[in-house]
Amino acid sequence: MDAQKAQKVLAALSVLYPEARAELHFSNPYETLVATILSAQCTDRRVNQVTEKLFPRYPTVESMAALTPEELEPQIRECGLYRNKAKNIIAACRAIAQEHGGKVPSTRAELMALPGVGQKTAGVVLLAAFGDDQIPVDTHVFRVSHRIGLADATTPDGVEKQLQAILPREEWSHAHHLLIWHGRRICHARGPECDRCPLKAELCENGA
Repeated sequence: MDAQKAQKVLAALSVLYPEARAELHFSNPYETLVATILSAQCTDRRVNQVTEKLFPRYPTVESMAALTPEELEPQIRECGLYRNKAKNIIAACRAIAQEHGGKVPSTRAELMALPGVGQKTAGVVLLAAFGDDQIPVDTHVFRVSHRIGLADATTPDGVEKQLQAILPREEWSHAHHLLIWHGRRICHARGPECDRCPLKAELCENGA
């Protein structure tokens, strides 16, 4: 898809979702990082229910770093994959406390050096916590981009590069939220509601 058509897609989605924004709840970079790790293969609603109790108990990197995985696991069980997530959250917080003075780093390289932090998680933290222009590719962004025809790469990293190539940098973050909202509300993984989609007629390569 060319840049001109991509702009039409964003314009249509902006009309459909004028309030598109992050749906995870967080108030600082530490909370952003933890919530994003917890959100893997879990709904934002469920993560918010867990962090509503978790963050008041452990309000700082240091307080989370002091836990053992076994202590954290039962508190995040509802988010799924809780053993691996507990291990990564605590290891990341310990690395932040020891190597960054307790402050979540603000560069992609430093974030991705933390345990359990990959390309997507780093991008979300840079976008949401530090206001950087990013277009992280989660399962919704990947699926919707493919269906509409914005991208055809076979990996999230590849899709991210394709989206960056056809969208102005200042629109990356907004596009990220728009594609997620569309994936959650209409362009579902199963049973997409194409009849309700404003992109169907002219802008979606899979529209009928």
